[in-house]
Amino acid sequence: MRAVIQRVSEATVLVDGVIVGAIQSSRGGLLVFLGCGQGDGEADVAWLVAKIAKLRVFDDAQGRMSESLLDVAGEVLVVSQFTLYGSLKKGSRPSFSRAAEPARAEQLYLSFAAALSQVLGRPVPTGRFGAHMEVKAQNDGPVTLVVDTRQRDF
Repeated sequence: MRAVIQRVSEATVLVDGVIVGAIQSSRGGLLVFLGCGQGDGEADVAWLVAKIAKLRVFDDAQGRMSESLLDVAGEVLVVSQFTLYGSLKKGSRPSFSRAAEPARAEQLYLSFAAALSQVLGRPVPTGRFGAHMEVKAQNDGPVTLVVDTRQRDF
């Protein structure tokens, strides 16, 4: 699984002009773009959920990034994004052959959101899998990280 994680003060995802998920937090939150690859499974979900929940990207009283979602009671919005598995190895048009099959990807995506919700103890809003989505975000920092469950030192 791959995730692009952005620290945000607010984020919204719309489908056909209707808000399907949104977060807003005075202490901050995370917008997570999640891609699922071939061979990904529940072990990847568990590892990524633990990593994101404990990711220390929020400022403490001294202004250092040393607090996590758990510390600041931050919110998370998760948006599926198979294009994280796009390859440009053979030209300029991306190939998505390394992305998981849609049915499996949707299952992992929903499992990820549910597991993260359980760890955080609150609902985790999502976009709509497979839909054309409009994502609006107010980046905070900006702070953007990329995490890959297969290349854990990314």
